Amino acid sequence: MSFKFFDKLSQDFLELLSDKKEYNVVIEVDKEENKKSFTAHSVVLRYRSSYFDKELENATLNENGIKTIIKPCIPAQIFEIILKYIYGGTIDIENSDTKTIYELMINANELELKELSRKLESYLIESKASWLRTHFSLIYRSIFGINEFEDLKKFYNDIIVKYPNLIFESEDFTSLQETALVSILKRNDLKAKEIKIWDYVIKWGIAQNPTLPADSNEWSNENFEALKLTLQQCLLLIRYFNISSEDNLEKVKPYKKILEEQLWNDIIQLSMSPNKPVNSPILPARNFSTPELPARNLSTPELPSRMNEPFSTIINREHVAELSSWIDRKSTIYSLANIPYEFQLILRGSRDNFHPKTFWNMCHRHAGTIVVAKVAGTDEIIGGYNPLAWNKSRSGFMKTNDSFIFSLKNGDIQNSILSRVIKKGEALLYIDDHSNYGPLFGNFEFSMESNVFDFTQDKNCWCNGGDCYEKSIRKTSQEFSLVDYEVFKIVKKQILN
Repeated sequence: MSFKFFDKLSQDFLELLSDKKEYNVVIEVDKEENKKSFTAHSVVLRYRSSYFDKELENATLNENGIKTIIKPCIPAQIFEIILKYIYGGTIDIENSDTKTIYELMINANELELKELSRKLESYLIESKASWLRTHFSLIYRSIFGINEFEDLKKFYNDIIVKYPNLIFESEDFTSLQETALVSILKRNDLKAKEIKIWDYVIKWGIAQNPTLPADSNEWSNENFEALKLTLQQCLLLIRYFNISSEDNLEKVKPYKKILEEQLWNDIIQLSMSPNKPVNSPILPARNFSTPELPARNLSTPELPSRMNEPFSTIINREHVAELSSWIDRKSTIYSLANIPYEFQLILRGSRDNFHPKTFWNMCHRHAGTIVVAKVAGTDEIIGGYNPLAWNKSRSGFMKTNDSFIFSLKNGDIQNSILSRVIKKGEALLYIDDHSNYGPLFGNFEFSMESNVFDFTQDKNCWCNGGDCYEKSIRKTSQEFSLVDYEVFKIVKKQILN
């Protein structure tokens, strides 16, 4: 039998860290204006971190027998946590904000503290998924420059394959690292047409070669060879045989010089003789098909029951007055007698079904709408106002200064919350995959999603803090399902003289 006293051992080593008598290493961290020095012991550093083992090997002794290591890119607050982990083997992040935990993970990885960085990576994915989504662009690009964080990369790629426009249509798409682009192209479940993927790949490749003539008709053989070299990893991942003959001739043929001659010959052969075998490898088609919605029954027997249904099963007239005052940016709430708008019901989940595609089919081209949703298991009523027209044919961020998201007082919810858009260029996000996603406000600050094509059947809707709206409209960032939701068209009442 053995007895283990790790808690006491950890405490003793933390006391050793605080002891300034016998240190032989000084570590200087942070930028000049915030520079801070920490004392440590080489024997502890070397055995706890392979990074420090190499650094100490190359560091020189001063006249007092002290070695100095300088790390100006590590914030002092972060390094203090790391140093306590090195000595005591424990870390307390209970009161740390998520950004600090993320920076801690990055710096722990740089110092080759794999156990710590991987633990923090798992924690972020399991407990801070909403924050990761909110800071999608920043983090996605930073982690693909590092040969670690495979789980985090998969977390983001799982989002991208469903909503590829988040990357492909972003303003800084062409600055994406090659490793990130290749990791996306490898996915068989990437929900994009192959010819669109080809277009994006060509766009990215050309951007990496800024000296190429603007008109590809003027390219020399050397120009094509430069593009081919840039795209050598990406070209292997295009499903050429899943591109139509028309698209191959119109969009692929102008760049056929970057393809292997055998491949282009096989593309032409297959278009002419589909049953004849080819020599080039054929990658599997991407699986992005979506189930069709059942046809809605709009027969006459259904109409009487709809005529007698209430205007809403979620909100009341007091809510309408409050929402109307927010639309008009009033400092006081309209009285019930003076509400200037009619809320005309377009869609009700419990009536029309909860498939995300239903939202896009029924709300297409409707402008000036309010979405209200009842959160399962709570008294919460949340939603958003979109002054623009919903458009199922568009994708990408939509710009407006007048949208807002909200939480309404109801049951145990004592006060309503109004959160206006502050980043008008990303007020709403329209995604062309309508099988999983319904309305989305901001950068995932309020969104309705379902992986099983029903907002009530899985917990994939979410609200969380972000930088597009003033504040979060929920106390928790946990994902949730819906009991019901409704979409209203806001119509100005006619005043009779």
